[in-house]
This record gives sequence, C-alpha cells and structure tokens, in this order.
Amino acid sequence: MKAKPNAAANFQELERVITGQAQPSRVHLVELGVDQEMERYVTEEIFGNKWVDDTEETRRAFARQHVDFYARMGYDFAPGGSGFRNMPQFKDRRAADTAGLSRGQRRWVEEGGGIIKNRDDFERIDWEGIRGDFRRLEEMRAVLPEGMKLVVIASVFEMILERFLGYQDLFMLSVDDPELVEAVFERWGQKVYDYYSQALEYPEVGAIFHADDLGFKTATMMSPEFLRRNVFPWFTKYAALAHERGRTYWYHCCGNVAGVMADLIQDVGIDAFHSFQDVIVPIGDFLDRHGPDIAALGGVDVDNLGRMEEPDLRVYVRKILDECMPRRFALGSGNTVANYIPVRNYLAMVDEARCWSG
Repeated sequence: MKAKPNAAANFQELERVITGQAQPSRVHLVELGVDQEMERYVTEEIFGNKWVDDTEETRRAFARQHVDFYARMGYDFAPGGSGFRNMPQFKDRRAADTAGLSRGQRRWVEEGGGIIKNRDDFERIDWEGIRGDFRRLEEMRAVLPEGMKLVVIASVFEMILERFLGYQDLFMLSVDDPELVEAVFERWGQKVYDYYSQALEYPEVGAIFHADDLGFKTATMMSPEFLRRNVFPWFTKYAALAHERGRTYWYHCCGNVAGVMADLIQDVGIDAFHSFQDVIVPIGDFLDRHGPDIAALGGVDVDNLGRMEEPDLRVYVRKILDECMPRRFALGSGNTVANYIPVRNYLAMVDEARCWSG
C-alpha cells in the first residue's frame, strides 16, 4: 500500500475534533513525545538530513530540526520547550541503555526517597528561585509552519512522587506528616500553574498537555481521597486556566484510573485523555464509555508497538482506526515513542494513519 503524502498541519481542526465540534477530515496524530534517538534516526535515515546535537551554540538549529520532525511526520503540533530553571539536584539511578536506538546510558528515578524528608529539607529548597524556562519555546515558535502549534507539558503528582518526596516517603509521609505533603503540593502546584500561565501568553501555544501518572495496573497509587485533596484541585485550576485562555486541556495518565475518571471529566474538566494499555482498557472501549464527554488520544499499546511484527501491527492499528474514527480521537502510541520501539513499527503506525480511508 502506497502511503499518502502528509496533509498540511491543521491544529485548529484537531482542536475542533477533540472538543467534539467537528468530525475529522483525516486521522490526526498525537504523541506526548518521541524519544530523541527516534527523531535522530528518522531525520538522518528517512529525511536524509544531518543531525544537529542540542548544544548552547546550536539551540536554534536544534529547535528547527525538532519542529521539522513533527511537521514532516504529519503532526499538527510539536511538544513545546518545557522546563524550569534553578531546580534542586534530584536523586537518580543510571545503567546501560540496551534499547535498539541506545542513548548509551539510561536514567531512572530513585524510588526509595526524594530530597525532602522533613520540614527542614522543605524549607532549604529555594522555591522562589525556581521559574519557568521558555528559551526553547521562544526558539520553536519562531520556526512553526503555518497551521501548526506547540503544546506545553508539566507534572505535579509525578514530580513530587518521583523527585521531591520519592515513592516510599510520599506513601509514609501522607500518614505521618500530611501537612508537609500538602505544603509540597501547594508549592510545586503553584509553580506549575505559573509556568502554564506564562506559556499561554504565547499565541503559538495551542494546548496544555498535562502529564501525571496516577495509577498502576489495577488502581491508583494513592487513594481517591488523597488525590481529591492534593492533586485534583490543581488539575482543575490548570484546566480552568486553559479554557479561560481559549485553549484545551489534555491529560496524560498511565495506570488504571477508572475509579477517578468521573472526577477528571466532571470536576477537573479535561478535554482529552491520553495513555492507553489494552490490559487496562482498550481505547475503543474507553470511547464507548466516555466518548461523548471527552476525546481519546493515542491507543496503540506500547507493548504491541514494541513487540508485534509489522504486518500484525498494521492489522491491529487498522482495527483501532475502524473502532475509533471518526469520533473524538487522534491516533498515536499508548504512551510515548520510546527508543526501544522498532523504527519500522513506528513508521508503520504513522503510515496506517495516512492511508486510512474508512
């Protein structure tokens, strides 16, 4: 099957599809992110361009390269430059990266505990010095093709769970010192709010794509009551901020959050939900349950994207498209396009989106 050429970027149509105001004229693509190793391979081997490393001297060229990747692959947006300056030094672990497109060394969080053990640790952090970093966003907005937008990404619960407090300490402190936990959420939640507020001043930013993993295979990691007290009030503020500024609020969340989905839809007011594992809920089933209320983004289970042979993967992706089009839906990986995903499988998923005709 010969792939159709990329359609011109049309973030406005994607936005109208997500909000249920229009049916899609084609399959739109959505990713929370594509690992840089995949971007590099496609840039060099598919586009035939020399890769530009991300250095202080090549920041503008790197931003153009990043935007060009998403534009040429058929996306209506690129993940915008997100981040914060003057962050404290967090703990992490490192090991050899054995992925097909290896980055040499892989880093992951220290789960046992973060940098805040008590009130003194909390007070020692220079919270006032932490502020949003918009340099990359500035560089990207200058090279956006017509019809394309940026989305900005940050996290609250996940940053506190993995970095500030750590898994075990968050779990224990939520019982032993709930006031400290609430203080951390108040401080960091406000930092994220300020970041989003500043980012939405840029007309090139089309949406907030908030990313916070709340669950595991069968439930949320913290009780619904904990989330309603410490997390969802911030989500509600972010969604309201996006809507007040005429943008949409997309939410990426791994794990089983069926027990709080009503909170997310009715109270928080998310416009779209992203991150799907078939073992938890296939995206077609999710749309059957919640489709009239919110959009579903992604849907291609990363385990299948990583393990299936290409012909089987294509059949699987077509099934998703047959079930989900033309509803409030955009296609992509169920999580992110990691560097261990076979390139041929990523390209096959994108190609099926281009070729699908209903």
